[in-house]
Amino acid sequence: MILSRRRLLAAGSTAVVGGVVGAPFIARAQQAQFTYKYANNLPETHPMNVRAREMAAAIKTETNGSFDLQIFPSSQLGSDTDTLSQVRSGGVEFFTLSGLILSTLVPAASINGIGFAFPDYPTVWKAMDGKLGAYVRQQIAKANLLAMDKIWDNGFRQTTSSTKPINAPEDLRAFKIRVPVSPLWTSMYKAFEAAPASINANEMYSALQTKVVDGQENPLAIIATFKLFEVQKYCSLTNHMWDGFWFLANRRAWERLPQDTRTIVAKHINAAADKEREDVAKLNAGLQDELVGKGLVFNRPEPAPFRDKLRKAGFYAEWKGKFGDEAWAILEDSVGKLT
Repeated sequence: MILSRRRLLAAGSTAVVGGVVGAPFIARAQQAQFTYKYANNLPETHPMNVRAREMAAAIKTETNGSFDLQIFPSSQLGSDTDTLSQVRSGGVEFFTLSGLILSTLVPAASINGIGFAFPDYPTVWKAMDGKLGAYVRQQIAKANLLAMDKIWDNGFRQTTSSTKPINAPEDLRAFKIRVPVSPLWTSMYKAFEAAPASINANEMYSALQTKVVDGQENPLAIIATFKLFEVQKYCSLTNHMWDGFWFLANRRAWERLPQDTRTIVAKHINAAADKEREDVAKLNAGLQDELVGKGLVFNRPEPAPFRDKLRKAGFYAEWKGKFGDEAWAILEDSVGKLT
């Protein structure tokens, strides 16, 4: 299925500002033995939901209609925090959530967000489909949740500015940048001697427009959706942080399924994750060209000086202490030495 970039942008990004409520897509089977809800915080046109609809249909077919997956996009069942609580209690059976947000419950889940750890997608997938992903899933299991084998893609985050391109760590010194409310973001930008300001997403555009801040950081899809090209001149492809969505299941609901049904459901969820990853990569490639047409000037800085700055500032040592030696060793096994 081909995803229309225009449809995605028209729908907006509820991953950042909350839901646009609409009718859920429901893959309804006659006389289903199991009817489970799957919630996410992205619009219906995002690759996640495009592939989820295919996934639901394939599961219904292969289980001969006994498994009915109902899809609720755009935060229809509540905020990320609310829905996570519902998944834990069993009110919702499936939920996709960023590891950075899941870290409020499972601290190790934010380890993929360590600044400048991942140079490219092959390194991301090597880690997240390998030992690092397995470690995080083990930690998630301790919270009585089950995470599917494949993490879905949210994307690399980029840096925009109204004043100058970010080519080197020195360009971030005293740079007023909007960041989400998160210790990981604030810690990283303080290590760069920047001036991070925690501002809600719905106030981001006006904060940039009125120069409360000079820049922000987000994946390209968010930069386009929020029309930040109207108030930003430069986009530096810093790839400073990668984020993905864990496909979570309530453990009791999962264990209620017969083994053959579990096998079918897991197979199609993980296959959909692989397709969504390809979709997001294509989407971002197209968006860069589109944003150039909107007037954004792109540059691609070298990551090594940024990593060196974080190392010297003690950022990696601080977070190694927070995550623990075992998790950090697994991370470095995939990405190379950071501390």
